[in-house]
Amino acid sequence: MTLRSDQLDYDLPPELIAKEPVTPRDQCRLLVVHTDTGQIEHRHFFEVPEYLQRGDCLVVNTTKVRKARLLGQRRTGGRVEALLLRPSSANTWEALCRPAAKLKPGEVIKFDGKATGEIVDTGDEGRRTIRFDTPLPFDEYLECYGHVPLPPYINRPDRPDDAETYQTVYANTPGAVAAPTAGLHFTEALLEKLKSNGVNRAELILHVGPGTFRPLLTETVQEHKLDPEWFQVSAETRQQIEGTRSGNGRVIAVGTTSVRVLETIAAQEASEGGLEGWADLLIAPPHEFRLVDAIITNFHLPRTSLLALVAARAGLELTLEAYRQAIEKRYRFYSYGDAMLIL
Repeated sequence: MTLRSDQLDYDLPPELIAKEPVTPRDQCRLLVVHTDTGQIEHRHFFEVPEYLQRGDCLVVNTTKVRKARLLGQRRTGGRVEALLLRPSSANTWEALCRPAAKLKPGEVIKFDGKATGEIVDTGDEGRRTIRFDTPLPFDEYLECYGHVPLPPYINRPDRPDDAETYQTVYANTPGAVAAPTAGLHFTEALLEKLKSNGVNRAELILHVGPGTFRPLLTETVQEHKLDPEWFQVSAETRQQIEGTRSGNGRVIAVGTTSVRVLETIAAQEASEGGLEGWADLLIAPPHEFRLVDAIITNFHLPRTSLLALVAARAGLELTLEAYRQAIEKRYRFYSYGDAMLIL
């Protein structure tokens, strides 16, 4: 089966794009899709425990969003934004710059907080390698002067409270430039309730990159190439997942990032230790899921690999019907929006 990119189109009223998070986190709405019957339910996220059973395993992505967006100024006075992607050394980073066309090697940019950054190399699609000189150790500098890299469709400056709300309560490993947003709905109390109900929790890491928002520009979904994103799965997590499946429990992946990591390691040769590497697995119909039994996710942009992944699990027709109902019932969409549970 070849899926055309235009089959993942839908029309979303702009006012349904969530600019602010729901407070408390677990009060957002939850659309539940039953893939075996086609039934769709409209609930709230705090009701998730009703759908999970003793012996199930919730798999979460513990990546932490860096304050990776820096604001600077060229010698000419022009403004520059740099989204830090990954370090090549302590103070040298690959960054996505805007505007990038005039940023050539040797140019020095002044950044907030009396820091400078020299362009040392250029790459494709606005990427530049920048060597920073900062008045503080670099991590401390980012914490003081970096900005939360909110997705472009939120279309407002970041605020101090975004540093908390655009972060899962279990985030512990800095490295992402975007939050694994399905996890934003969990509170400590809700996680504790699931634990008391006998639902286990396993952790993995995938550092979300800017490619997560990239639209499908190819005619077919299968032609699209994903940007590789670094992941790590511990031996303990692998044992938890194997124990869940051997005990007839379900593996519930929180977010498309967790899904891609689990399906990536499912395709690798078995070993007893942990695994790490670069994930670039494109999941689209008719993908055969090997480790993931259910998915908790948000509502995704049209014509994206994320929506293709949802369609791979729920089926294209049922996915589009779920989105139609979500729009009709005025659900909130995208990163700060409502959630979907695919069973």
